[in-house]
Amino acid sequence: MTMLTDVRPAPGAHVRQRGPSAWRHLDFVLIVAVLLVSAFGVVMVWSTTRVPLEAAGQSGLYVAKKQAEYTVVGVGVMLAVAAVDYRRYRDWAWLLYAGTVLLLVAVFGVGHRVAGSQAWFQIGPYQFEPAELAKMALAVCLAAYAAHFRGRLPARAAGVILALTVVPFVLVYKQPALGSALVLLAIAAVVIVVGGARGRLLAALAAAAVATVIAVVELGVLKGYQKLRITSFLRTPNNVSARFLQTPAGASIFNIVRSKETIAHGGLLGQGIGHGSATNLSQVPAQSTDFIFSAVGEQVGLVGCAALLALFLVVIWRTWQAAALSRDVFGRLVCAGVLGYFVFEIFENIGMTMGLMPVAGIPLPWMSYGGSALLIEFACVGLVLNVRMRRFS
Repeated sequence: MTMLTDVRPAPGAHVRQRGPSAWRHLDFVLIVAVLLVSAFGVVMVWSTTRVPLEAAGQSGLYVAKKQAEYTVVGVGVMLAVAAVDYRRYRDWAWLLYAGTVLLLVAVFGVGHRVAGSQAWFQIGPYQFEPAELAKMALAVCLAAYAAHFRGRLPARAAGVILALTVVPFVLVYKQPALGSALVLLAIAAVVIVVGGARGRLLAALAAAAVATVIAVVELGVLKGYQKLRITSFLRTPNNVSARFLQTPAGASIFNIVRSKETIAHGGLLGQGIGHGSATNLSQVPAQSTDFIFSAVGEQVGLVGCAALLALFLVVIWRTWQAAALSRDVFGRLVCAGVLGYFVFEIFENIGMTMGLMPVAGIPLPWMSYGGSALLIEFACVGLVLNVRMRRFS
């Protein structure tokens, strides 16, 4: 078995695969899978927004066109990230991390408040959410640090990784954006595991994580509505009071119920794109963003949902394969961090819409409406392509 190393190449070594030769190894399977999901996402965004827009006297294509524009820009970002040798990102990792932290701090001063969250910068007609950038920045930074230990991560290094994660985690949580903050923890956990932490250390960290969750819930660290949203999937309208159902927390229960009912409407083959009755009546809140999977279930049914999940599995498989094929530890850990990011968001979002996971406000990659998330998702795919296409250098 060839031992993975993380020795920095000599000056000029990056030039060897910077040109056309590296592009010959581009992973077209991954690209096609992501593009198919993105195109389907544009269609679903159109189907969930057209009726309200037309009722307001606007073009039913307005939001879908914006999503399509974000997708085109995202493809450009993906290719741009893939064009620069990924080992250079290791050299820029700390600058990327520090810049992202500064943006997360700045958003509290000059950021734009939307729906109670101070999480966006308003740039002309567009909004930028630094919490999304934090996901990619953290994956690169943690990979750059953990790579120094060449697959044998000691306890002190795991402690540094957690410390590096806590800073953006707290800043994102304070916006408040609990869902995005949890994604950062998932990225850190995967980097620690793949980075080579020993079994005893992993067991200790798992026990500490469980104790921390219990303490956070019991000591009132979470805001009331956050705690109730997280536990809403454990409740049903039958085991709560009518008075509770009138509260914002009670509304979360009905959001889940409406989402599950909408998915059930689709049956095996669905009601047809643009013909979903619950979707057209806007019965599911935030359906173009957090609950987009409910529109998939109603309009294309079980078969369509299975096809979408198959595409997600292709993305996960090719990302995992890129990590396995990497010739250095840094490349492997970057792909692992991206994998943790994608898997957590896909599993949590779909589970949330089906009432199996807490309502955490996490988008479905390449499907949910939103420019910042879409661009960062494409950028992370660019990192994976980058590692794979330079596996011979």
